[in-house]
Amino acid sequence: MPQRILVVDDDRQIVRLVSAYLEHAGFQTLTAYDGAAALRLARTERPDLMVLDLMLPDVDGADLTRTIRADPHLASMPIIMLTARVDDTDRIVGLELGADDYITKPFNPREVVARVRAVLRRTGGGSPVPPVILEAGRLRLDLDRHEARVADRTINLTPTEFELLRILLSHPGHAFTRRELIEQGPGYDYEGMERTIDSHIKNLRRKLDAAGAGVRIETVYGVGYRLAVVV
Repeated sequence: MPQRILVVDDDRQIVRLVSAYLEHAGFQTLTAYDGAAALRLARTERPDLMVLDLMLPDVDGADLTRTIRADPHLASMPIIMLTARVDDTDRIVGLELGADDYITKPFNPREVVARVRAVLRRTGGGSPVPPVILEAGRLRLDLDRHEARVADRTINLTPTEFELLRILLSHPGHAFTRRELIEQGPGYDYEGMERTIDSHIKNLRRKLDAAGAGVRIETVYGVGYRLAVVV
């Protein structure tokens, strides 16, 4: 199966150019034109490497790199920054944030392909992440199958509810702020909409109770929410 490269840039011509050269070299490509779409694709498609522009319209590529490196399910994904920022300081900051390589514009697309190959060799070839199962109480969350189950019963969750449950279940007992739940879950599309989280949590509580999941989502006043096992 070809290795998959996520190409992220708000300049569609650059995305087409880089994707064409990568595909000609035998890679499969995924594309995104803003940070929110890139984060969603990274979480759902698990690409082998990301080629990332720093100056995106909704979120800075540096912030997106921080988010990816802080996510235990994405942290090992190699990132090559492709940017018009040519100062040495920008290059150093990018590498210190966790980028595996840094290419400045204008660029030779053949060099991008060569750098992608080199980074994949250096980082282990983008080996697939093993399946991740999160469990608490009688609840079992399969991240690769994107499935929540209690015994043999599937709980039907919306994508946002699944992401919120994934975050809460990854650290049972930890109190998350609404802002943390947004940034680690739905992403930047929810900027300024912290209260919408309350509605999603209400629906999630109802579904977990109905399924007898053996866990409950507690309100931590002045903070946000945490997951507790019912004993």
